[in-house]
Amino acid sequence: MRMVLSLLVENTSGVLSRVSGLFSRRGYNITSLTVGETADPRFSRMTVVAEGDEQILDQIRKQLGKLIDVVDIKTLRPESSVSRELVMVKVRVADDQRQSVITMANVFRGKIVDVGMDSLIIELTGQQNKLDAFIRLLKDYDILEIARTGITGLSRGSDDVRYL
Repeated sequence: MRMVLSLLVENTSGVLSRVSGLFSRRGYNITSLTVGETADPRFSRMTVVAEGDEQILDQIRKQLGKLIDVVDIKTLRPESSVSRELVMVKVRVADDQRQSVITMANVFRGKIVDVGMDSLIIELTGQQNKLDAFIRLLKDYDILEIARTGITGLSRGSDDVRYL
């Protein structure tokens, strides 16, 4: 079972270490983690993805709630949230392959962000399954490097926004 949490945390030094330390001390794995400052520079938003059974995920949520730096916690459920991930893929391409890779990127609404003599860098955003499908389609090409941001997301609507 997978859980995506959106944490509003105080933007102070060490908060990332304290959150990740909570996971490592208990032997839990973070499968994805993104962090960025919010519109209010006093706070940052962390999107944390963890996997485990229901008991473990419930324990993670409770332990995060006890951290003094954590101001708010939301579980981002697929039906009531929007989440995205960014991937950049560097692919080795010969002259005769270049157009087919560009066409494939266009089908996935990807963007060519760098063109080299023998490579392309493609930028693609979307849900994880879309990005995974694109990468699977590139299996016949020589993927030189991949960089993924991890999931980031927000709940839909304004009903559960925490105003500070």
